[in-house]
Amino acid sequence: MATINVAAFDQIEAFRNLQLKLRDRWKTSEFFDNSEADILIIPSLSIDQREIRKVEGFEHYEERLLFSLIRLRNPRTRLIYVTSIPLHPSIIDYYLQLLPGIPFSHARNRLLLFSTYDSALKPLSQKILERPRLLARIRQALRLDKAFMVCYNSTFWEAELSLQLDIPLYAAAPDLQIWGTKSGSRQIFSESNVPHPDGSDRMWDALDLAEAAANLWERQPSLQRMVVKLNEGISGEGNALLDLRPLQDIAPGQASHSQRVTAISDRFSTMRFQASQETWANFASRIPELGAIVEAYVEGDIKRSPSVQGRITPVGEVEILSTHDQILGGPDGQIYLGCKFPADASYRVELQQLGLKVGKKLAEKGALERFGVDFVAVDQGNNQWDIQTIEINLRKGGTTHPFMTLKLLTNGRYDLSTGLFYSQQGRPKYYIATDNLQKDRYRGLLPNDLMDIIAHHRLHFDSGTETGTVFHLMGCLSQFGKLGLTSIGDSPQHAEDIYHKVVKVLDEETSDKNQNNWLFCDYPFPNG
Repeated sequence: MATINVAAFDQIEAFRNLQLKLRDRWKTSEFFDNSEADILIIPSLSIDQREIRKVEGFEHYEERLLFSLIRLRNPRTRLIYVTSIPLHPSIIDYYLQLLPGIPFSHARNRLLLFSTYDSALKPLSQKILERPRLLARIRQALRLDKAFMVCYNSTFWEAELSLQLDIPLYAAAPDLQIWGTKSGSRQIFSESNVPHPDGSDRMWDALDLAEAAANLWERQPSLQRMVVKLNEGISGEGNALLDLRPLQDIAPGQASHSQRVTAISDRFSTMRFQASQETWANFASRIPELGAIVEAYVEGDIKRSPSVQGRITPVGEVEILSTHDQILGGPDGQIYLGCKFPADASYRVELQQLGLKVGKKLAEKGALERFGVDFVAVDQGNNQWDIQTIEINLRKGGTTHPFMTLKLLTNGRYDLSTGLFYSQQGRPKYYIATDNLQKDRYRGLLPNDLMDIIAHHRLHFDSGTETGTVFHLMGCLSQFGKLGLTSIGDSPQHAEDIYHKVVKVLDEETSDKNQNNWLFCDYPFPNG
């Protein structure tokens, strides 16, 4: 987790006092997001920079909060969006043209874009703080009595930025981010009395981790596998799977505790790492820096990975926003690839109940704004599922932008009694979303090329039918062949059909036969 280079952040009280202004602004409007406001978007990935490098194309993940531009459908909202490097103009145009009933020019006049012009491997918030002239221009652009700041995740960098600009940050205070780590999540689960796998506290060296693993095995002698997690890993990229089945000769009852610890310690180097480039040497070097936990692996023939998302308002109320079934990949299905909304009807209401328990505990701790809870659900037969809570995210995760895209585009509502989302026209809406549509053949596509394909094949979101696809992470395409999208339909199957149509079109347009077609389009060029 990023930190400012001081022993302690001695202005945390001033930061919290500034956050109190959010309460008054919340009360002035029935819907906080629709009030007259200047919203400063800081999409800084202020997390461990060595860990974020495991995510291919992370340089462009600042685009994931561009769904916020849809907030400009409220004619009383002004938006300031800051990035490390400038955004392609066609990407901005794409989002503004999604706004129903708002003239493009009116929305564009209420959007101000800033950039640090710095692609260095450091958090955006840090880059802004290192540029006092840029900081002054941002501050000058804000109506301070109507402004607040939102971010991807909250650290001491964002807190310092909030104080420097004199506007409140709508996010959990940085000293509360411990509750979004692997070990902090386990403590919240225990205090909330929600089911979760057996596991350890945070360990700071590999030998203590082996000791914790041996203790866990002794508590559960039938255990077959364990998950070893870096305490601040993201999207499952900091996980590794420890297989105990080859170690049956030192299983509980077969060998001494010390023999078990030694064997497990030796076995760490053979773990299956979920990040493709990870090695034990690198993983082990991170343990003293980030800490790590060991946890029982949840076995099951039919297993899913649902999640629930919530919000803690500035007045302390806990709201459930959505549920999803997550789409996972990697060697053992632990890396986040995408999601389907909503989660399966057989357990989505239970997810909401468990999420509410966790949210209330987080609120007691003083947390604010977004939280997500990930689960593992194992089919027990007869439509019964064993649900175990796995971890908490105190940031805008991979499920945030697709749901907010749907909500802001349709101005609809989430129904707690059914776990469904209804547009203003009364239609339930469904979607499938991903950050990881990635193929080598897509490399070299520019944002303008994607716009051509979207227009030619009519893939864009239709505000009349409230169906279609909204694209994001377009900046990833050219270098990484990677794209994000949210396909919205009137049923789960309809959403999947829309998604598969997009993939089919992109595959066809990037085939060898069609790669050069666009070179011969008759575009008008300016004279001279």
